[in-house]
Amino acid sequence: MSETTGGLKPKHQRLVLVVIALVVLVAAGLLAAYALRNQASYFYVPSQIVAEKPSPDRAVRLGGMVQEGSIETLEDGVTVSFVVGDGDATVPVRFVGILPDLFVENSGVVAEGRYQADGTFVADNLLAKHDENYVPRELQDMEQHQAADVYGETVEGT
Repeated sequence: MSETTGGLKPKHQRLVLVVIALVVLVAAGLLAAYALRNQASYFYVPSQIVAEKPSPDRAVRLGGMVQEGSIETLEDGVTVSFVVGDGDATVPVRFVGILPDLFVENSGVVAEGRYQADGTFVADNLLAKHDENYVPRELQDMEQHQAADVYGETVEGT
């Protein structure tokens, strides 16, 4: 007579372990997605943000061009207000902090922050963009051959 054991066969034990591992992985993925749901930063252009109006508790990115004549430093010296546009709509932006070096009128900017109920975008961080013809300030007033010489000296010195 054969004796039966009360446990699972090794083949079934492996199957149960694989199923448990898969359940744990799916649960961990769902938990991570749930925890990060409010951390995602959605990208809007002014016409989209005016039309869709994200809630003030949602972190978003606003991208567009800084409107000419709109940059204004407030009395406290660290708060800057300006207007970002995309050709169809404009959004007033307020930022407290040090502006990036490339932040100027008629240039691209990405502002990270929150869109307020009053229609103002309060930025926590600004990312200034430049075009493909960017030249560092130090080289702007030089002719092309002079800039190439300075670049060559810099590369050789490292």
